[in-house]
Amino acid sequence: MLQVLQHQRTGEVIVAEAPAPLCPDEGILVENRCSVISSGTEKASVETAKLSLIERVRRQPEAIKTVIDNLKKEGLKSTINKVTSKLDSYKTFGYSCAGVVIESRSEFFAPGDYVACAGAGYATHSEIVAIPQNLACKIPDGVSFESAAFTTIGAIALQGVRQANPRIGENVAVIGLGLIGIITVQLLKANGCFVVGLDIREDNFELVRSLGCNSAYLANEENIPNLMAFTDGMGFDSVIITASSLSNSPTELALKIVRKKGRVVVVGNVSMNIPRTPFYEKEVEYTIACSYGPGRYDKNYEEYGIDYPFPYVRWTENRNMQAFLKLVKDGKVNVEKLITHRYSIENAPKAYDLLSNPNEKLIAILIEYNKREKSLERTVQVTNRVPKDGKIKVGFIGAGSFAQFYLLPALKNLDVDLHTVSTATSANALSVAKHFGFKYSTTDSLSIIKNPEIDVVFVATRHDTHSHYVLECIKSGKPVFVEKPLCIKIEELEEISSAYQRSPVPIMVGFNRRFAEPIQYIKKIIADRTQPLAMHYRINAGAIPPDHWIQNPNIGGGRIVGEVCHFIDTMVFLADSEPVSIFADAISHNMSNSPIEDTVAITMKFRDGSVGVVEYFANGSKKLEKEYLEIFWENNTAILNNFEKMSIYKYNKIEQKKFDGRKGHKEEISLAINYFQMGKSPIDFFGIYIVTLSTFAVKESLRRGEKVLISEMSKLNIEE
Repeated sequence: MLQVLQHQRTGEVIVAEAPAPLCPDEGILVENRCSVISSGTEKASVETAKLSLIERVRRQPEAIKTVIDNLKKEGLKSTINKVTSKLDSYKTFGYSCAGVVIESRSEFFAPGDYVACAGAGYATHSEIVAIPQNLACKIPDGVSFESAAFTTIGAIALQGVRQANPRIGENVAVIGLGLIGIITVQLLKANGCFVVGLDIREDNFELVRSLGCNSAYLANEENIPNLMAFTDGMGFDSVIITASSLSNSPTELALKIVRKKGRVVVVGNVSMNIPRTPFYEKEVEYTIACSYGPGRYDKNYEEYGIDYPFPYVRWTENRNMQAFLKLVKDGKVNVEKLITHRYSIENAPKAYDLLSNPNEKLIAILIEYNKREKSLERTVQVTNRVPKDGKIKVGFIGAGSFAQFYLLPALKNLDVDLHTVSTATSANALSVAKHFGFKYSTTDSLSIIKNPEIDVVFVATRHDTHSHYVLECIKSGKPVFVEKPLCIKIEELEEISSAYQRSPVPIMVGFNRRFAEPIQYIKKIIADRTQPLAMHYRINAGAIPPDHWIQNPNIGGGRIVGEVCHFIDTMVFLADSEPVSIFADAISHNMSNSPIEDTVAITMKFRDGSVGVVEYFANGSKKLEKEYLEIFWENNTAILNNFEKMSIYKYNKIEQKKFDGRKGHKEEISLAINYFQMGKSPIDFFGIYIVTLSTFAVKESLRRGEKVLISEMSKLNIEE
């Protein structure tokens, strides 16, 4: 399929042949007929990409902080690799489109339905788009695809009007007569308001008057007397700012013309440095509209299709979309008059050239999709290179930030053939394939496992998918490296165990810390011990918001399963023995935004008599290093601070060593490839099984408030 993309480093806009997306759960696959380029929003993206890297960073101070933090944690080389990877990628455009459903996994839609679609990253300028059910709505009879393609933009305007809460007969000013501003004017007129439009240019004054705007003025102080005269000297009941400007002028003007106890609503991207005196003296209600309504930026609503109850949230973003389409159908809003340019998808780069032309008068640009045979091909060849014979061919499923920063660079430097990479989104699959040198990109992950050309599969997807892909690899007899955790439920673990016993294939889990140089060094210096170890591992984990996917027990499995497995595995490796019992306790509090499992103390007893304490804390200072490990044995002690500094107290001597802070990702990838070629794994399956089972034992101990025997948790006879 064809898709409009922008290269992040060069800013070049291209139309690329990209792999078609899969139909999402509780969602639909849509063949686009029209999509709209929002001249304000997308112009900002185009202009930003054309700036120098220094200027881009200057305009995004939060990016500077991120880079500095990463430099402190991981050093210059790692930071450069991350920045390079980010810049050498493609960005999608578009968030408002309309088309025909060609596949549905939602109870609300069927193939053949005409739908309007919303959402950045979803309703893109692509021949085929994958849309969650709450970001789509049916197009009423009599509404064209051209008009329906404006639905998202219309919902944004409608949400701004709802925030202003205008009443029939009220006076309302709209500052900024671009696309959203002109639609806002029409919505206010449909609501029975008297409306004045303001802009720094007169280009659209005649148009807004023809659409019902009572009057239009240049947005400057000279016109304040005229504006006040329009309201009989009282000031506007509401002012809606739909302009896009780095200046504070729209905010200052709004406060000057709004009446006492009036409302100012910000819809556009403007400076919000509010002057205190007029704000205070008039007791102005100043608010901001969040895109197209309640549900926006809520993953449960947008991604998982969980609607808000109608009696309590009357106007969600989806219901705003439906309302806008009804207004279009009834002739209350005319959007076809706002189309100033039309381009086919093949010529889309010309449309973006227009956005940078200050002399070009434009409001909305429509992208049209020709009735050519649309390709549902989900695997696209990226390079024509011919791999050398004898190289192990790698398929990679899932390529988010972690995979791109740690796993893929390590693989790229090995003597392997990077065959196919799969991600959920077409643009990301294409970006990763080109940056790391894969021959193919795809959105069909299972095709990688089933491809007879691929020898080894790497899985770095979201945690809830791990067990599925591991089981599929076992069925296909293919070695698999799966980033931790192996799975997120004990039932999944037992299913994997049973499948492995029937068809043992090499399975490796990304327990990287055991392969890090300092951990390997500790293992070496305790090799001659004859007595058990006492181990203490403190992790200053930091807080993660409760709505983050890893906190969802059905998606991420929680932080104990998702990350504490690392530290249990490190102790299993050092003790060379498996846990036999676990007791865990967590802090108690009333903070609904902080899961108690984020701050937990875990005590483990090992079969060889060793003991280990894992303290996983999310409530510590960000200034403190993340990981601190102590090992005590036979009057000796080793202390490792954040994989950088080690102190060894042995035989009445103190040895100090320094390390580079790396945590073994490079080493684990290299070993995995080497072992896979021999039909083995660097970690035996029982070790992976017992570490994973131990994380479930931690959760069970927290639930029961008592010590848990590992043997009670397993269907295997692990006493042997």
